[in-house]
Amino acid sequence: MPQRITTKSAFSAIVISIAYLLVSAWLIGYKPEQLILVALFLGCYFLSSITRKFILGFSVFIVFWIVFDYMKAFPNYHYNTVHIAQLYNAEKDVFGFMHNGVRITPNEYWLQHHTKFLDVLSGIFYLSWVPVPLIFAGFLFFKNRQQFFYFSLTFLLVNLIGFAIYYIYPAAPPWYIQQYGFQFHAGTLGNTAGLQRFDDYFHVSIFKGLYQKSSNVFAAMPSLHSSYPLILLYYGIKSKAGWVNIFFATIMLGIWFSAIYTSHHYVLDVLAGITCAIVGIVLFRLLATKNKVFINWLNRWIAAVS
Repeated sequence: MPQRITTKSAFSAIVISIAYLLVSAWLIGYKPEQLILVALFLGCYFLSSITRKFILGFSVFIVFWIVFDYMKAFPNYHYNTVHIAQLYNAEKDVFGFMHNGVRITPNEYWLQHHTKFLDVLSGIFYLSWVPVPLIFAGFLFFKNRQQFFYFSLTFLLVNLIGFAIYYIYPAAPPWYIQQYGFQFHAGTLGNTAGLQRFDDYFHVSIFKGLYQKSSNVFAAMPSLHSSYPLILLYYGIKSKAGWVNIFFATIMLGIWFSAIYTSHHYVLDVLAGITCAIVGIVLFRLLATKNKVFINWLNRWIAAVS
C-alpha cells in the first residue's frame, strides 16, 4: 500500500470499485447506497494522503458492511431449520415469570407495559450503535493507529462469528412470534417491532427505513447489537478513555435493555451476543500476540497507513 498514488494503485482502486458494483447488482440488485459507498471510497482515496490512509484503514468497516449486505443473497433459512418455538420456550423456561397468573417472557411483559419515556430512550440507545463506534474508531485512527486496527478488526471478527452462528442456528426474534405465531414464513420482511413507537412519537421513519433493509430476519441469536457496545467499552478501557467509558457503559446497558424491551431479542440472545463479543476479543488478542504470520501482516498494514 504505497504512500502516494501510482498508476497501478489508482487502477486497482477503480477496478475494485467497479467489481463491487457489478457483483452487488448481480447478487442483490442495484441500490443507491452502493454508489454512495463507492463515491466515498474513491473520493477519500484520491483527495489527499491523509484521507487515503483514513479510508484504507476504515476499509475494515466497509468489508463488514458488504458482507452483511450480501447476506441478503443467501438467506440462512435455506441452509438450516429456523428455530421459532424452541428459542421462545427456552426463554420462557429460563427467564419467564408469572404475571397475572400466566408465565410470560420479559419481552411479553414489556409489550404490555411499555411507556413513552422508555420508547424514546430505547430508540436513542438503538440509534447510537452505528455512530458511536465509528466516532470512537475515528478518534483512535488519529490518536493510536494500532488500537484503531485492534478495535476495527475485533469488531469485524465478532461479526463474522455472529454471522456464522446465524447460518448454523437460524432463529426468529420475539416480534416474529407476536405477529406470526410459530409458523415459518420464508421471505418475511424486517420489522421495527417496538422501535416503531419511537418513529411514531417523532413522526419519522428512521427505524422503518433501517429495518426494511435488514439482511436477515431470522438472525436473532446472537444479538450482535449487544456485542458492539461491549467491544466499544473494552477498547475504551484499553485506550484509557477516562470518563467517556462511563458513557460507553451506559450505552452498553441501554442497548442490552432496549433489545429486550423492543422485542428484537430475547435475554438469551443478548447473553449470546455478550459471549460472542468476549470470544472475539479473546481470539483476536491471541492472534495479535501469538500468531507470527498475523502479527507481521498486521504490522505491515499499520505501517502502511501511518
